[in-house]
Amino acid sequence: MKRLIAGIAAATITTSLLAAPAASAQATAPADPVKALKSRIAPGKGVRFTDVATLVSFVGKTPFLRRTGSFQYGRADIVASDVTASRSTDEDLGPGASYVLDLLSRPERTIRVGTTSYYSGGPWAPPKGKTWVRHPNGLSAGFSGWYGQLVNAAEPATLKALLAKGRKAGNTYSGTISFGALNRISPWIRHSSLTGIDGEEEKAVLRFTLTLGPDRLPRRLVTVYPTSTHLGGRGDVEDKRFSVETRYTGWGSRLTIKAPPANTVVTMGKRKRLDRGGGRG
Repeated sequence: MKRLIAGIAAATITTSLLAAPAASAQATAPADPVKALKSRIAPGKGVRFTDVATLVSFVGKTPFLRRTGSFQYGRADIVASDVTASRSTDEDLGPGASYVLDLLSRPERTIRVGTTSYYSGGPWAPPKGKTWVRHPNGLSAGFSGWYGQLVNAAEPATLKALLAKGRKAGNTYSGTISFGALNRISPWIRHSSLTGIDGEEEKAVLRFTLTLGPDRLPRRLVTVYPTSTHLGGRGDVEDKRFSVETRYTGWGSRLTIKAPPANTVVTMGKRKRLDRGGGRG
């Protein structure tokens, strides 16, 4: 009987000791989401994401672009990214969206290290014997970047702006923010197109819904854009909206993103503001 009582006591003490660190960690987790994010930022650490871009009209919703990717941090912010995009439908979505899908007949991958981007697949056609196109001061996520998630909640400054603009309900923040406001604080959106954001686009407003996890870090972000900012004058866009859902996983996980081998790369010219390239319509 004494042995049984001693065994129960030992098990109770062990369970308490094991539970204490978890409870302590939860109690000391930063309540401020921006501080929680900054606590996960360190060289060689990062986060992964997936997103789905959907064209929404009166007749229904059609997912047409899927992306997977990762962000690597330096001491204070994102220093590298790796994004792969592929179309998810062959439907005729009208002149605007179909134009995008035609250029993404092959999956497109973009690696960005510092301010230099490397593109492969998609609309990019390096010469024989090369796989990658190197682009100094390049795009965040290649050609497909403008049609994926433009709001990067993995950037501390962007997350702070969303929290300030959003109305809080539990772990969810909902609100609106202009392209111009994002352009001033977010390197991600500033490098999402060859031409940058012009005067009219700066005035455009998008809607967002950001959901945080128990750790106060972004888990899900849904944005809704005016279709005219993405498809321009290509086809009838009056009855359509453009929505992107992003999910984040693995905050603070070890992550290293490197440039492709030099012998597989060909270099294109530096990006200029007036270059439209395979642009936005």
